[in-house]
Amino acid sequence: MVLVPLRPCRASVRLLPLLCGGVRSKGASLSPGVPGRLTQRRYKKDVLPSPEGPIPSVSVTEIRQYLRAQGIPFHDGYSCLHTPSLFTGEQEAQQQPPSATSAPYTLFIDKTTGSFLCTATLAEGTWQDFQANVELRHHGIPTPSPGESEEDTRRAREDARCIWDRALPLWELLDEDETHVTKAMFGISTVTDATLKRFGVRYLRTAKSLVFPWFSPRDASLKGVKLVGVESQEDTITYVEQTLPRPGSYRNLFGLPLISRRDTEVVLTGRELDAMALYQATGVPSLSLPRGPTSLPPALLPYLEQFKRITLWLGEDLRSWEAAKLFARKLNLRRCSLVRPGDQQPRPLEALNRGLNLTKILRAALPAGHKSIISFRQLREEVFGELVNVDQVAGIKWARFPELNKLLKGHRRGELTIFTGPTGSGKTTFISEYALDLCMQGVCTLWGSFEISNVRLAKIMLTQFAARRLEEQLEQYDEWADRFEDLPLYFMTFHGQQNIKTVIDTMQHAVYMYDITHVVIDNLQFMMGHEHLSVDRLAVQDYIVGAFRKFATDNTCHITLVIHPRKEDDEKELQTASIFGSAKASQEADNVLILQDRKLLTGPGKRYLQVSKNRFDGDVGVFPLDFSKASLTFSSSGKSKVRLKKMKEEKAPVSKKAPAGGTGASKKP
Repeated sequence: MVLVPLRPCRASVRLLPLLCGGVRSKGASLSPGVPGRLTQRRYKKDVLPSPEGPIPSVSVTEIRQYLRAQGIPFHDGYSCLHTPSLFTGEQEAQQQPPSATSAPYTLFIDKTTGSFLCTATLAEGTWQDFQANVELRHHGIPTPSPGESEEDTRRAREDARCIWDRALPLWELLDEDETHVTKAMFGISTVTDATLKRFGVRYLRTAKSLVFPWFSPRDASLKGVKLVGVESQEDTITYVEQTLPRPGSYRNLFGLPLISRRDTEVVLTGRELDAMALYQATGVPSLSLPRGPTSLPPALLPYLEQFKRITLWLGEDLRSWEAAKLFARKLNLRRCSLVRPGDQQPRPLEALNRGLNLTKILRAALPAGHKSIISFRQLREEVFGELVNVDQVAGIKWARFPELNKLLKGHRRGELTIFTGPTGSGKTTFISEYALDLCMQGVCTLWGSFEISNVRLAKIMLTQFAARRLEEQLEQYDEWADRFEDLPLYFMTFHGQQNIKTVIDTMQHAVYMYDITHVVIDNLQFMMGHEHLSVDRLAVQDYIVGAFRKFATDNTCHITLVIHPRKEDDEKELQTASIFGSAKASQEADNVLILQDRKLLTGPGKRYLQVSKNRFDGDVGVFPLDFSKASLTFSSSGKSKVRLKKMKEEKAPVSKKAPAGGTGASKKP
């Protein structure tokens, strides 16, 4: 049995209307007896701070100085500072600062962003919100309690309660055969009824899905649910999940209510079934991240502060391994250990099913941080893992561009891709579909579109996502917009010329907050206008390219950078040397992609993509593209074959003719 990574699926989006035995109108309640009513759903999408009003950055030193100046006691934690809460209302005198003995330390301030969370009241906000509340207390004004939930959140909780009430405890299914078949379907035949009961897992017959609860850490009330179904294709099993509330607001550390305040060790897993299997086999407290290896929201860090040791066992592939190393940075490397994926160290549920010793695997976990690499012995297992998992090392495959997989082999973290093409050839349209393809597979993506507005870009991507002209089918807009909204996609709200430092700071914020692994910058020329005019523009461009290269390496994040080409003869196809600026851009890049447009010579629509540099394995080449104006999508011709050539042939003369039959070898200077 092979487990594949979770990703949004169309079937999961259509799941909810059938959960309670009927079809629900858009925006209607799922509560029994409440008729569906049409409401206008408010579109809500997270965006990063705009340049007109960015959130001021704050350092941990400034936070400490402020707390001392205000007389607020605090403890220095792993990733947060701990202080008494301003919202519990337990202090006798509003003017007096809380003392170390009068109130528990239930308010946590993130050392990186300054944002806070009170675990006693669930109040949260920015560093500026915290300062405002401190000022209110000093002026004798009662600190406001957390506000009421938004309408969307309230409705999501009602829907979650309806589903939860209709689901049956998995260990109490009346039909023993049904219980056996259900457990076999999810691969949990080895998970005991006692474990299922401890974690409160239920089963919803109408959706054929397991139901995992999200209980509030404050009052144990139901805040949401996650439904997990199974799709089987030959020997591959895909887990399809649906959450209430929507994925962006679903912050459940599954298993958290079972954690005792005395527990000092915990294992973080990538799936709820893994957390249950791990606890059953070892008795070690286990939690599951809400979105697996995709994201670790900073809002969850306060709940992990009590643990002196955290072991990350997120999955069995290299994608999970890379995510574990990034999450360890947030959690503090000193207290983290990582379980390296391997044949004898699969994900916890698979290990339990195979009868492996999970305790032994945990004891063999590797420390997340090393002061230095002493010898090859410390790298030996990782090198072996890359040799065994060649396909995973190559990266995430494109679903819409199989020919691109044959050349680049996949999309890998930590690389810099330079993309260029003639003016008007469709660079933005192509690169948006290129990034959308990966985003649909769970790659957290940040878009920096400085040339066109975010509204126009989102319209293009939504049209590509739906593969149809929605302006002609407006009745389907909400359905497709709901699906599109659940993608891990974020936009920088910059437009026009921007300073490189501001852009890099925003990217750094996004990587920390949203676990971004792919950044698209369109385009580099818009970052050169804010620099001093007296400085050589080529030197400025070299500095910007170097900054992006360093960011990609330091943050294990892939950056796709669009650069306009030089002004050249329209009858000549572009080359690597055609990229605007000096040679530094092509030298620093791991991949160079060129969108060649031959419509001036051969008629409209004759485009093909050229991979002129591939540092991963050296394969370069070209393949034709067919453009569909209705869906704004590019698709490679199914009848043509990719022509490859190795990097050693770079100096072959450039042909001035389009590849015969739509194919041909790449032309490099």
